[in-house]
Amino acid sequence: MPSPLPSAHSYAIQVPVLETERLLLRGYQLADLSEFAAMWTEPDFYRFLGGKPQSEEDVWRRLMGLVGHWVLMGYGYWAVEEKSTGRFIGNIGFSDYNRDLTPSIKGIPEIGWVLAPRVHGLGYATEAVRAALAWGDQHFAQKRTVCIIDPANTPSLHVAQKFGYQEFARTTYKEQPIIILSRE
Repeated sequence: MPSPLPSAHSYAIQVPVLETERLLLRGYQLADLSEFAAMWTEPDFYRFLGGKPQSEEDVWRRLMGLVGHWVLMGYGYWAVEEKSTGRFIGNIGFSDYNRDLTPSIKGIPEIGWVLAPRVHGLGYATEAVRAALAWGDQHFAQKRTVCIIDPANTPSLHVAQKFGYQEFARTTYKEQPIIILSRE
């Protein structure tokens, strides 16, 4: 009798590797979980991401969703590795979470980025966003992408605006105020 589940190789995909001067954007590794889970215990990390820490179990599920995007959508998030240290420092990429938002952004690639607080202010977000957008510009049939950002997250708003994202709506998501920005 055949196995009810496909083998792991049935879903094997190659996440493209992007390299910048100081960063490596790559597929996730099991070893990334400990660093990622540690980040979710830092208030400066989760402050604009729902405002509360997450357990290792929740971070593991989040990581599985990030990986799953590549399999189901053909795009997703990259793990961000600092070249000088080889450490996982966050993630960046595109998603379609089918968010329950008005106005709807379903079907539009949504870019997002999160980095460890210890590397904030070093220009890594700008470097990573530039690389991810260059990839997206080459691979998406539609040029429009969106992002959602907490109105109090001034550094992320500046990064988004640097790359041509403009506010087109203010709304709430999961009872939190957000700004939806769009780039054509």
